[in-house]
Amino acid sequence: MPEYLDLPVLPADIAFGLVADYEADQHPQKVSLVAGAYRDAKGLPWILPSVKQAKERIAADPASNHEYLGIAGSPTYLELAKSLVFGSELTGSRNIASIQTVSGTGANHVGALFLAQSLKPSQVFIPDPTWLNHKTIWTQAGPHVVQKEYPYYSADRRAIDFDDMISTLETQAQPRDVVILQACAHNPTGLDLSRDQWRQVADVVARKKLFALFDSAYQGFATGDVEADVWSVRYFTERLFAGQEDHPGLCVAQSFSKNFGLYGERVGALHLVTPANLSLHGARSHLSLMARAEYSNPPRFGSRIVETVLGDEELRAQWRQDLDTMSARIRGIRGQLRRKLEALGTPGDWSHIEEQIGMFSYTGLKKEQVERLKTEYHVYLLPSGRASLCGLNEDNVEYVARAISDVVRRSG
Repeated sequence: MPEYLDLPVLPADIAFGLVADYEADQHPQKVSLVAGAYRDAKGLPWILPSVKQAKERIAADPASNHEYLGIAGSPTYLELAKSLVFGSELTGSRNIASIQTVSGTGANHVGALFLAQSLKPSQVFIPDPTWLNHKTIWTQAGPHVVQKEYPYYSADRRAIDFDDMISTLETQAQPRDVVILQACAHNPTGLDLSRDQWRQVADVVARKKLFALFDSAYQGFATGDVEADVWSVRYFTERLFAGQEDHPGLCVAQSFSKNFGLYGERVGALHLVTPANLSLHGARSHLSLMARAEYSNPPRFGSRIVETVLGDEELRAQWRQDLDTMSARIRGIRGQLRRKLEALGTPGDWSHIEEQIGMFSYTGLKKEQVERLKTEYHVYLLPSGRASLCGLNEDNVEYVARAISDVVRRSG
Protein backbone atom coordinates (compact mmCIF):
# COMPACT_ATOMS: atom_id res chain seq x y z
CA MET A 1 0.00 0.00 0.00
CA PRO A 2 1.34 3.47 -0.83
CA GLU A 3 2.67 5.26 2.22
CA TYR A 4 0.23 8.14 1.90
CA LEU A 5 -2.70 5.70 2.27
CA ASP A 6 -1.23 3.90 5.28
CA LEU A 7 -3.39 5.83 7.72
CA PRO A 8 -3.43 5.22 11.48
CA VAL A 9 -6.66 4.07 13.08
CA LEU A 10 -8.27 7.03 14.80
CA PRO A 11 -9.99 6.67 18.19
CA ALA A 12 -13.61 5.65 17.89
CA ASP A 13 -16.34 8.08 18.93
CA ILE A 14 -16.83 7.47 22.64
CA ALA A 15 -20.63 7.71 22.67
CA PHE A 16 -21.24 5.57 19.60
CA GLY A 17 -18.66 3.05 20.81
CA LEU A 18 -20.58 2.64 24.06
CA VAL A 19 -23.85 2.27 22.17
CA ALA A 20 -22.25 -0.56 20.16
CA ASP A 21 -21.06 -2.21 23.39
CA TYR A 22 -24.56 -1.93 24.82
CA GLU A 23 -26.12 -3.48 21.71
CA ALA A 24 -23.75 -6.44 21.94
CA ASP A 25 -24.41 -6.94 25.67
CA GLN A 26 -26.70 -9.92 26.32
CA HIS A 27 -27.45 -9.14 29.97
CA PRO A 28 -31.24 -9.05 30.58
CA GLN A 29 -31.09 -5.97 32.83
CA LYS A 30 -28.74 -3.85 30.73
CA VAL A 31 -29.54 -0.13 30.65
CA SER A 32 -28.22 2.50 28.25
CA LEU A 33 -27.88 6.04 29.56
CA VAL A 34 -25.69 7.05 26.61
CA ALA A 35 -27.64 8.03 23.51
CA GLY A 36 -29.25 11.46 23.30
CA ALA A 37 -32.60 10.20 22.06
CA TYR A 38 -35.93 10.33 23.85
CA ARG A 39 -37.55 7.10 24.98
CA ASP A 40 -41.08 6.69 26.29
CA ALA A 41 -42.10 5.21 29.64
CA LYS A 42 -41.60 1.71 28.22
CA GLY A 43 -38.10 2.49 26.99
CA LEU A 44 -39.13 2.59 23.33
CA PRO A 45 -38.60 5.21 20.60
CA TRP A 46 -41.57 7.58 20.49
CA ILE A 47 -43.11 9.06 17.38
CA LEU A 48 -44.71 12.35 18.41
CA PRO A 49 -48.48 12.36 17.72
CA SER A 50 -48.08 15.67 15.87
CA VAL A 51 -45.39 14.12 13.67
CA LYS A 52 -47.50 11.02 13.04
CA GLN A 53 -50.42 13.16 11.88
CA ALA A 54 -48.15 15.27 9.68
CA LYS A 55 -46.76 12.15 8.00
CA GLU A 56 -50.29 10.95 7.30
CA ARG A 57 -51.19 14.28 5.71
CA ILE A 58 -48.05 14.27 3.57
CA ALA A 59 -48.72 10.70 2.41
CA ALA A 60 -52.28 11.64 1.43
CA ASP A 61 -51.21 14.77 -0.47
CA PRO A 62 -51.20 14.00 -4.22
CA ALA A 63 -48.72 16.85 -4.77
CA SER A 64 -46.07 15.20 -2.57
CA ASN A 65 -42.95 14.18 -4.46
CA HIS A 66 -39.28 13.33 -4.02
CA GLU A 67 -37.78 16.09 -6.15
CA TYR A 68 -34.70 18.02 -5.09
CA LEU A 69 -35.12 21.00 -2.82
CA GLY A 70 -33.21 24.15 -3.71
CA ILE A 71 -29.70 24.39 -2.29
CA ALA A 72 -30.84 26.68 0.53
CA GLY A 73 -33.78 24.41 1.32
CA SER A 74 -37.53 24.89 1.54
CA PRO A 75 -38.42 28.61 1.81
CA THR A 76 -41.58 27.80 3.80
CA TYR A 77 -39.67 25.63 6.23
CA LEU A 78 -36.96 28.25 6.67
CA GLU A 79 -39.42 31.03 7.46
CA LEU A 80 -41.17 28.87 10.06
CA ALA A 81 -37.88 27.67 11.57
CA LYS A 82 -36.55 31.24 11.72
CA SER A 83 -39.73 32.52 13.36
CA LEU A 84 -39.59 29.71 15.93
CA VAL A 85 -36.13 30.84 17.03
CA PHE A 86 -36.42 34.61 16.82
CA GLY A 87 -40.15 35.26 17.07
CA SER A 88 -42.16 37.17 14.49
CA GLU A 89 -41.03 40.64 15.59
CA LEU A 90 -37.28 39.99 15.38
CA THR A 91 -37.70 37.94 12.21
CA GLY A 92 -39.29 40.94 10.51
CA SER A 93 -36.91 43.57 11.87
CA ARG A 94 -33.47 41.95 11.70
CA ASN A 95 -31.07 41.04 8.92
CA ILE A 96 -31.24 37.23 9.01
CA ALA A 97 -29.93 34.87 6.31
CA SER A 98 -31.11 31.28 6.74
CA ILE A 99 -30.21 27.99 5.11
CA GLN A 100 -31.55 24.49 5.66
CA THR A 101 -28.88 22.08 6.92
CA VAL A 102 -28.33 18.42 7.65
CA SER A 103 -29.54 18.66 11.25
CA GLY A 104 -27.76 20.59 14.00
CA THR A 105 -24.41 18.99 13.26
CA GLY A 106 -24.59 20.24 9.69
CA ALA A 107 -25.62 23.68 10.90
CA ASN A 108 -22.66 23.81 13.28
CA HIS A 109 -20.29 22.64 10.55
CA VAL A 110 -21.50 25.04 7.85
CA GLY A 111 -21.45 27.81 10.44
CA ALA A 112 -17.88 26.99 11.49
CA LEU A 113 -16.75 26.75 7.85
CA PHE A 114 -18.39 30.06 6.96
CA LEU A 115 -16.95 31.88 9.97
CA ALA A 116 -13.47 30.41 9.53
CA GLN A 117 -13.37 31.61 5.92
CA SER A 118 -15.33 34.88 6.08
CA LEU A 119 -14.94 36.23 9.62
CA LYS A 120 -11.43 34.80 10.00
CA PRO A 121 -11.41 34.68 13.81
CA SER A 122 -8.13 34.11 15.61
CA GLN A 123 -9.80 31.98 18.28
CA VAL A 124 -12.97 30.02 18.97
CA PHE A 125 -14.02 29.71 22.61
CA ILE A 126 -15.69 26.40 23.44
CA PRO A 127 -17.36 25.57 26.77
CA ASP A 128 -15.59 23.18 29.14
CA PRO A 129 -17.35 20.76 29.09
CA THR A 130 -19.50 20.71 25.97
CA TRP A 131 -21.03 18.48 23.30
CA LEU A 132 -18.27 16.16 22.11
CA ASN A 133 -18.64 17.18 18.46
CA HIS A 134 -17.97 20.91 18.86
CA LYS A 135 -14.20 20.47 18.91
CA THR A 136 -14.21 17.94 16.07
CA ILE A 137 -16.28 20.25 13.88
CA TRP A 138 -13.94 23.19 14.38
CA THR A 139 -10.87 21.00 13.87
CA GLN A 140 -12.22 20.01 10.46
CA ALA A 141 -13.86 23.29 9.41
CA GLY A 142 -11.43 25.79 10.89
CA PRO A 143 -8.07 24.06 11.40
CA HIS A 144 -6.23 27.40 11.58
CA VAL A 145 -8.53 28.81 14.25
CA VAL A 146 -7.08 28.34 17.72
CA GLN A 147 -9.47 26.44 19.98
CA LYS A 148 -9.70 27.66 23.55
CA GLU A 149 -11.90 26.42 26.34
CA TYR A 150 -13.76 28.69 28.72
CA PRO A 151 -14.78 27.29 32.13
CA TYR A 152 -18.44 26.39 32.32
CA TYR A 153 -18.78 23.84 35.10
CA SER A 154 -17.27 23.44 38.55
CA ALA A 155 -17.12 19.76 39.49
CA ASP A 156 -16.46 20.61 43.14
CA ARG A 157 -19.59 22.75 43.44
CA ARG A 158 -21.62 20.94 40.80
CA ALA A 159 -22.57 24.37 39.53
CA ILE A 160 -21.81 26.75 36.67
CA ASP A 161 -18.35 28.30 36.97
CA PHE A 162 -19.68 31.68 35.92
CA ASP A 163 -17.02 33.98 37.36
CA ASP A 164 -14.22 32.09 35.61
CA MET A 165 -16.26 31.97 32.42
CA ILE A 166 -16.63 35.74 32.35
CA SER A 167 -13.02 36.29 33.39
CA THR A 168 -11.72 34.09 30.57
CA LEU A 169 -13.76 35.91 27.92
CA GLU A 170 -12.79 39.29 29.35
CA THR A 171 -9.05 38.61 29.45
CA GLN A 172 -8.44 36.28 26.50
CA ALA A 173 -11.04 36.94 23.78
CA GLN A 174 -10.26 39.39 20.99
CA PRO A 175 -12.60 41.21 18.58
CA ARG A 176 -14.11 38.85 15.97
CA ASP A 177 -13.34 35.74 18.02
CA VAL A 178 -16.16 33.18 18.10
CA VAL A 179 -17.87 32.08 21.31
CA ILE A 180 -19.96 28.90 21.24
CA LEU A 181 -23.00 29.07 23.51
CA GLN A 182 -25.73 26.49 24.11
CA ALA A 183 -29.16 28.10 24.10
CA CYS A 184 -30.73 25.75 26.66
CA ALA A 185 -30.47 22.27 28.23
CA HIS A 186 -26.68 22.43 28.25
CA ASN A 187 -25.07 19.21 27.04
CA PRO A 188 -23.58 17.53 29.05
CA THR A 189 -24.14 19.31 32.37
CA GLY A 190 -27.88 20.00 32.31
CA LEU A 191 -27.15 23.43 33.81
CA ASP A 192 -28.23 26.65 32.09
CA LEU A 193 -27.28 30.25 32.78
CA SER A 194 -29.83 32.44 34.53
CA ARG A 195 -31.24 35.40 32.61
CA ASP A 196 -29.10 37.76 34.62
CA GLN A 197 -26.00 35.72 33.72
CA TRP A 198 -27.01 35.72 30.06
CA ARG A 199 -27.22 39.51 30.21
CA GLN A 200 -23.71 39.71 31.60
CA VAL A 201 -22.36 37.42 28.86
CA ALA A 202 -24.14 39.52 26.23
CA ASP A 203 -22.51 42.66 27.64
CA VAL A 204 -19.05 41.11 27.24
CA VAL A 205 -19.82 39.83 23.73
CA ALA A 206 -21.15 43.25 22.67
CA ARG A 207 -18.35 45.30 24.22
CA LYS A 208 -15.54 43.08 22.91
CA LYS A 209 -17.27 42.58 19.53
CA LEU A 210 -17.21 38.80 19.74
CA PHE A 211 -19.24 36.59 17.42
CA ALA A 212 -21.75 34.38 19.28
CA LEU A 213 -22.59 30.99 17.77
CA PHE A 214 -25.64 29.54 19.51
CA ASP A 215 -26.23 25.81 19.39
CA SER A 216 -29.99 25.35 19.78
CA ALA A 217 -30.82 21.65 19.90
CA TYR A 218 -33.49 21.49 22.61
CA GLN A 219 -35.97 24.33 22.07
CA GLY A 220 -39.20 23.29 23.77
CA PHE A 221 -37.72 19.97 24.85
CA ALA A 222 -35.87 21.52 27.79
CA THR A 223 -38.81 23.05 29.66
CA GLY A 224 -41.83 22.50 27.42
CA ASP A 225 -41.87 26.27 26.82
CA VAL A 226 -40.80 27.09 23.26
CA GLU A 227 -40.29 30.79 23.92
CA ALA A 228 -38.46 30.46 27.25
CA ASP A 229 -35.94 28.03 25.80
CA VAL A 230 -34.65 30.58 23.28
CA TRP A 231 -34.83 33.65 25.49
CA SER A 232 -31.04 33.93 25.38
CA VAL A 233 -30.94 33.96 21.57
CA ARG A 234 -33.61 36.64 21.31
CA TYR A 235 -31.98 38.77 23.99
CA PHE A 236 -28.58 38.60 22.27
CA THR A 237 -30.16 39.46 18.91
CA GLU A 238 -31.72 42.60 20.39
CA ARG A 239 -28.71 43.53 22.54
CA LEU A 240 -25.94 43.11 19.96
CA PHE A 241 -27.64 45.13 17.23
CA ALA A 242 -29.09 47.94 19.28
CA GLY A 243 -27.44 50.81 17.43
CA GLN A 244 -24.19 48.86 17.01
CA GLU A 245 -23.62 48.49 13.28
CA ASP A 246 -19.99 47.53 13.75
CA HIS A 247 -20.78 44.31 15.63
CA PRO A 248 -19.79 41.26 13.52
CA GLY A 249 -23.04 39.35 14.15
CA LEU A 250 -24.25 36.06 15.54
CA CYS A 251 -25.59 32.79 14.21
CA VAL A 252 -27.83 29.99 15.45
CA ALA A 253 -27.38 26.30 14.63
CA GLN A 254 -30.89 24.88 14.95
CA SER A 255 -31.84 21.21 15.20
CA PHE A 256 -35.23 19.50 15.12
CA SER A 257 -33.93 16.08 16.15
CA LYS A 258 -34.88 16.29 19.82
CA ASN A 259 -37.96 18.50 19.87
CA PHE A 260 -39.61 16.68 16.94
CA GLY A 261 -38.09 13.25 17.51
CA LEU A 262 -36.71 13.37 13.94
CA TYR A 263 -33.30 11.90 14.80
CA GLY A 264 -32.83 10.03 11.55
CA GLU A 265 -34.38 12.65 9.28
CA ARG A 266 -31.54 15.18 9.86
CA VAL A 267 -33.60 18.36 9.96
CA GLY A 268 -31.81 21.59 10.84
CA ALA A 269 -31.13 25.18 9.87
CA LEU A 270 -28.41 27.79 10.19
CA HIS A 271 -29.47 31.38 10.80
CA LEU A 272 -26.93 34.16 10.34
CA VAL A 273 -27.80 37.56 11.87
CA THR A 274 -25.78 40.45 10.46
CA PRO A 275 -25.79 44.24 10.85
CA ALA A 276 -28.40 45.98 8.70
CA ASN A 277 -25.77 47.53 6.44
CA LEU A 278 -24.53 44.15 5.19
CA SER A 279 -26.01 42.29 2.22
CA LEU A 280 -28.27 39.36 3.08
CA HIS A 281 -27.98 38.13 -0.50
CA GLY A 282 -24.20 38.08 -0.19
CA ALA A 283 -24.30 36.11 3.07
CA ARG A 284 -26.85 33.63 1.73
CA SER A 285 -24.86 33.10 -1.46
CA HIS A 286 -21.75 32.15 0.50
CA LEU A 287 -23.70 29.76 2.73
CA SER A 288 -25.35 28.20 -0.32
CA LEU A 289 -22.00 27.68 -2.03
CA MET A 290 -20.71 25.78 1.00
CA ALA A 291 -23.87 23.68 1.15
CA ARG A 292 -23.57 22.93 -2.56
CA ALA A 293 -20.05 21.63 -2.08
CA GLU A 294 -20.97 19.49 0.92
CA TYR A 295 -24.33 17.90 0.09
CA SER A 296 -25.90 19.89 -2.81
CA ASN A 297 -29.48 19.75 -1.51
CA PRO A 298 -30.88 19.19 1.99
CA PRO A 299 -33.32 16.34 2.77
CA ARG A 300 -36.93 17.05 1.83
CA PHE A 301 -39.08 14.71 3.94
CA GLY A 302 -38.03 15.79 7.43
CA SER A 303 -38.36 19.48 6.66
CA ARG A 304 -41.79 18.80 5.14
CA ILE A 305 -42.87 17.25 8.45
CA VAL A 306 -41.67 20.29 10.42
CA GLU A 307 -43.31 22.81 8.10
CA THR A 308 -46.56 20.81 8.13
CA VAL A 309 -46.67 20.86 11.93
CA LEU A 310 -45.56 24.46 12.45
CA GLY A 311 -47.72 25.73 9.61
CA ASP A 312 -50.96 24.25 10.93
CA GLU A 313 -52.62 25.67 14.06
CA GLU A 314 -54.05 22.32 15.18
CA LEU A 315 -50.83 20.36 14.66
CA ARG A 316 -48.74 23.10 16.26
CA ALA A 317 -50.93 22.93 19.37
CA GLN A 318 -50.53 19.15 19.45
CA TRP A 319 -46.76 19.56 19.11
CA ARG A 320 -46.69 21.81 22.16
CA GLN A 321 -48.54 19.10 24.07
CA ASP A 322 -45.96 16.58 22.85
CA LEU A 323 -43.19 18.80 24.20
CA ASP A 324 -44.95 18.91 27.56
CA THR A 325 -45.19 15.11 27.53
CA MET A 326 -41.46 14.65 26.92
CA SER A 327 -40.19 17.37 29.24
CA ALA A 328 -42.56 16.32 32.05
CA ARG A 329 -41.46 12.69 31.82
CA ILE A 330 -37.81 13.69 32.09
CA ARG A 331 -38.51 15.94 35.08
CA GLY A 332 -40.44 13.11 36.72
CA ILE A 333 -37.71 10.53 36.24
CA ARG A 334 -35.13 12.96 37.63
CA GLY A 335 -37.17 13.21 40.81
CA GLN A 336 -37.59 9.44 41.05
CA LEU A 337 -33.88 8.76 40.67
CA ARG A 338 -32.98 11.35 43.28
CA ARG A 339 -35.51 10.04 45.80
CA LYS A 340 -34.43 6.44 45.34
CA LEU A 341 -30.76 7.32 45.78
CA GLU A 342 -31.57 9.23 48.94
CA ALA A 343 -33.83 6.47 50.26
CA LEU A 344 -30.95 4.02 49.82
CA GLY A 345 -28.73 6.28 51.89
CA THR A 346 -26.33 6.77 49.00
CA PRO A 347 -23.38 8.88 50.20
CA GLY A 348 -23.37 12.44 48.91
CA ASP A 349 -25.85 15.12 47.93
CA TRP A 350 -28.03 14.11 44.96
CA SER A 351 -30.16 17.23 44.70
CA HIS A 352 -28.29 18.28 41.56
CA ILE A 353 -29.99 15.54 39.54
CA GLU A 354 -33.34 17.24 40.00
CA GLU A 355 -31.96 20.77 39.72
CA GLN A 356 -30.48 20.11 36.28
CA ILE A 357 -32.60 20.39 33.14
CA GLY A 358 -33.15 18.64 29.85
CA MET A 359 -32.07 15.28 28.56
CA PHE A 360 -28.70 14.97 30.30
CA SER A 361 -27.37 14.89 33.83
CA TYR A 362 -23.84 15.37 35.01
CA THR A 363 -24.20 12.80 37.75
CA GLY A 364 -20.91 13.50 39.50
CA LEU A 365 -19.87 9.86 39.19
CA LYS A 366 -16.16 9.27 38.72
CA LYS A 367 -14.63 7.42 35.79
CA GLU A 368 -13.88 4.30 37.82
CA GLN A 369 -17.44 4.28 39.17
CA VAL A 370 -18.82 4.53 35.65
CA GLU A 371 -16.64 1.59 34.60
CA ARG A 372 -17.96 -0.50 37.49
CA LEU A 373 -21.52 0.31 36.51
CA LYS A 374 -20.78 -1.04 33.05
CA THR A 375 -18.82 -4.17 33.97
CA GLU A 376 -20.76 -5.20 37.08
CA TYR A 377 -24.28 -3.92 36.43
CA HIS A 378 -24.39 -3.47 32.64
CA VAL A 379 -25.44 0.17 33.07
CA TYR A 380 -23.83 2.34 30.39
CA LEU A 381 -23.02 6.06 30.56
CA LEU A 382 -20.18 8.28 29.36
CA PRO A 383 -16.85 8.16 31.27
CA SER A 384 -17.45 11.78 32.32
CA GLY A 385 -20.47 10.64 34.32
CA ARG A 386 -22.93 12.19 31.87
CA ALA A 387 -26.16 10.22 31.79
CA SER A 388 -28.99 10.47 29.28
CA LEU A 389 -31.98 10.24 31.58
CA CYS A 390 -34.26 9.26 28.70
CA GLY A 391 -32.99 5.72 29.25
CA LEU A 392 -34.63 5.56 32.69
CA ASN A 393 -38.21 4.45 33.30
CA GLU A 394 -40.41 2.83 35.95
CA ASP A 395 -39.02 -0.62 35.15
CA ASN A 396 -35.32 0.14 35.56
CA VAL A 397 -34.90 3.24 37.75
CA GLU A 398 -34.79 1.16 40.96
CA TYR A 399 -32.14 -1.13 39.47
CA VAL A 400 -30.02 1.81 38.30
CA ALA A 401 -30.34 3.59 41.65
CA ARG A 402 -29.19 0.49 43.53
CA ALA A 403 -26.28 0.04 41.11
CA ILE A 404 -25.16 3.65 41.59
CA SER A 405 -25.59 3.42 45.34
CA ASP A 406 -23.43 0.29 45.50
CA VAL A 407 -20.52 1.60 43.40
CA VAL A 408 -20.51 4.91 45.30
CA ARG A 409 -20.39 3.13 48.67
CA ARG A 410 -17.61 0.80 47.62
CA SER A 411 -15.47 3.61 46.22
CA GLY A 412 -15.94 5.87 49.21
